[in-house]
Amino acid sequence: MTAVTTEGLGVEGPRGWAFRGIDLTAEPGALIAVEGTSGSGRTSLLLALTGRMKATEGTATVGGARLPKQMTAVRRFSALAHVAGVTDLDPALTVAEHLRERALLQRRFGDSVRALLRPRAERTAEAKLRIDTALAAAGLDLEALPKGARTAVRDLERPEALRLSIALALIGRPKLLGVDDLDLKLSDAERTEAWALLRSLSATGTTVVAVCSEAPQDAVTVSTRPETGKGKADALTATGRA
Repeated sequence: MTAVTTEGLGVEGPRGWAFRGIDLTAEPGALIAVEGTSGSGRTSLLLALTGRMKATEGTATVGGARLPKQMTAVRRFSALAHVAGVTDLDPALTVAEHLRERALLQRRFGDSVRALLRPRAERTAEAKLRIDTALAAAGLDLEALPKGARTAVRDLERPEALRLSIALALIGRPKLLGVDDLDLKLSDAERTEAWALLRSLSATGTTVVAVCSEAPQDAVTVSTRPETGKGKADALTATGRA
């Protein structure tokens, strides 16, 4: 179970502050929405909370690990989905190929040495179980795809690609899941379904952090917004609300 708390968290880059002044308290299994416009530091905050970007001011505690000192520890129990330039899907690969590749990577780099020494049949069965469980949790029905598991990523609709990206992240059984641009180019109905999916994940105990342009009322929300009367470097602030 992964709680998230931050105090004055900020990241400064060559162009100034990506975000700063983040104060947030979220219980384990919370649905956290990072709300703001594109370019307001939303993705940077997501990466910082999942141990992928080092904070330059303030502190955070994620699942008992302190940031920025214990970024490696946070990366071990967190996963990312739908992050451009980080978790991009290969349009030429099929859904099945993506799933098999992620399961192999998980077995090679994510599992213990003892797990690697188990008989091949056991390892194969475990990989299938991980994939099936992840697909079910992400709500991706392979039979409903145009060519089933052999459907190429380029032929997926946007909501299906989002679900595939989330399923790939879930293969590692993370305690903290970060999802970028959740509502990008989705219709109102698709947006509603996407948030329902994340609620179902948080209901099982997974803490979820999702970047969006508009947060639902029931999420713990962190809003990045420009402040008037300040220079560009200091223009990004954030406030947390339950």
